[in-house]
Amino acid sequence: MTNISDMLTSSMEKIQKMVDVNTIIGQPVNLGDGVTIVPITKIHIGIYGGGTDYATKSALSSKKEPFGGGLGTGVNIDPVAFLIIKGDSVRMLPVAEPASTTVDRIVEQAPDLIDKLSDFLEGRKTKEEA
Repeated sequence: MTNISDMLTSSMEKIQKMVDVNTIIGQPVNLGDGVTIVPITKIHIGIYGGGTDYATKSALSSKKEPFGGGLGTGVNIDPVAFLIIKGDSVRMLPVAEPASTTVDRIVEQAPDLIDKLSDFLEGRKTKEEA
């Protein structure tokens, strides 16, 4: 490699081989009974590097300046959610960090509490009608 451009091109080609669309939207997993799960991830890529051309006594005679440099790449892949497909229904199940405060926990639990309350009231209404 002769310069930063060559190093960057090589690094990007290797990242492209490693990370593709199937890394972000994973391969569907069939669990049977018409249930399929599709993983979804988030990818962070960082590239950093530097280099320099420098002259030496031997380089002056060959009219080619030596190059010194380096390039580093970091890739972080985090799970975000799962799509759960059952028949015609699609549900997203997020993968989230646990709530850190009581208010966050209440907000996180609100949809489940509303579903349970609705089921309870529906069951109670059915019993009264019978």
